[in-house]
Amino acid sequence: MSALTDLYPQIQACRRCEIGYSRTKAVPGEGSEHAEIMFIGEAPGWHEDQQGRPFVGPAGQFLDQLIASIGLKREQVYIANVVKCRPPNNREPLPTEIQNCKSWLDEQIKLVHPKMIVTLGRFSMEKYFPGKTISKIHGTAKREGDIIYFAMYHPAAALHQGNLRKDIEADMLKIPRVLAEAAPAVQEPEKPAEQQKQLNLF
Repeated sequence: MSALTDLYPQIQACRRCEIGYSRTKAVPGEGSEHAEIMFIGEAPGWHEDQQGRPFVGPAGQFLDQLIASIGLKREQVYIANVVKCRPPNNREPLPTEIQNCKSWLDEQIKLVHPKMIVTLGRFSMEKYFPGKTISKIHGTAKREGDIIYFAMYHPAAALHQGNLRKDIEADMLKIPRVLAEAAPAVQEPEKPAEQQKQLNLF
């Protein structure tokens, strides 16, 4: 057990909102506790509500493909949602529900401490890019402190609007470069003077 997995039973027992009573299973999140990249979606859907796992439906299958396109596996990243319980009939999460779940998500971010947070969809984006429009800022990044925030469409958008699929795939392919460019340059340590010349011991 770890501090992150210790958090899961608390999330699963949460009843701060009415959706805490209508859900089948809460969906805390999953992935590597040492992930460099954390994906944050909006709210669980029907498949997620049944399994208690994030992004396991059709949108999740597309997300798995996107993650694979940058040479990673699902187990190497961390995946969570702004809201941990499925809103009835897949309606949008309410501001009160987002606020009630905020402490859970903030604690997950603190414990994973990723180098990059990828926002999937406008509710996730709003948390880090307030007042922005996803159609204008998708595929762009900003740094705050030691975390890079990268905005993307939600994978489900490609299922509803096929013309967005190429944009989503192209944005995902930017992630390795954005991470690499943001990383501090690694400098070769200088060799001590004694190692820079052959020593004459006699």
